[in-house]
Amino acid sequence: IKLIIMKRIFIIILSATSLLTLANDDRYMQHMLKNIEAIYKAETIEDLQASVNAFDRIANAEKSKWEPLYYTAYGYVMMSTREKDATKKDAYLDMALTTLEKADSLSPNNTELAALRGFVHMMRVTVDPGSRGQKYSMMAMQTFQKAVQLDQKNPRALSLLAQMQFGTAQFFNQQPTEACATAQQALALFQSNVAPANPLAPAWGKGMTQAMVDNCASVDK
Repeated sequence: IKLIIMKRIFIIILSATSLLTLANDDRYMQHMLKNIEAIYKAETIEDLQASVNAFDRIANAEKSKWEPLYYTAYGYVMMSTREKDATKKDAYLDMALTTLEKADSLSPNNTELAALRGFVHMMRVTVDPGSRGQKYSMMAMQTFQKAVQLDQKNPRALSLLAQMQFGTAQFFNQQPTEACATAQQALALFQSNVAPANPLAPAWGKGMTQAMVDNCASVDK
């Protein structure tokens, strides 16, 4: 009888733990989806900083999850695109890179993390193209290529790679044939509307890809 009672108690405890885990997972999902929507809509550095702070709090509570760290880093990169002061721009990129290193330790060989790291390198070039162009352009190109190797159907990796290819073609006064083909490939993946297995997976980049494809069309004319 005692054995039966102990088994029942164990089952009750196990069930309660499972329900608590499910409840925590639901709260995590809800908070993430809410803040992902907010960061995509953010237009100012102040709005982005508020989103970064929110993802920081989630990351501190969910130390085994890479997604909040990803969006924290993404927020810093977006802040750098809106910042004109070179020192501040570099500081945002430093914080993005530090955050990505933490995320990499939780999710090695992650194509999205690699693509965002390449974005950081690409933004480094814009701080001082004359002195940084060669070093960081190469780093960005290599990192985007790695992201594509990890997942050839990652549209963000392909779109960012296309931008680097386009810039390289312009620098050497060449036709951006390869870049435009890569951009078309990325846009086709964005338009395929395939739902990601992870509902928290990044979904940004279609607009900039469409803009590049349109630019390619104008170059062809």
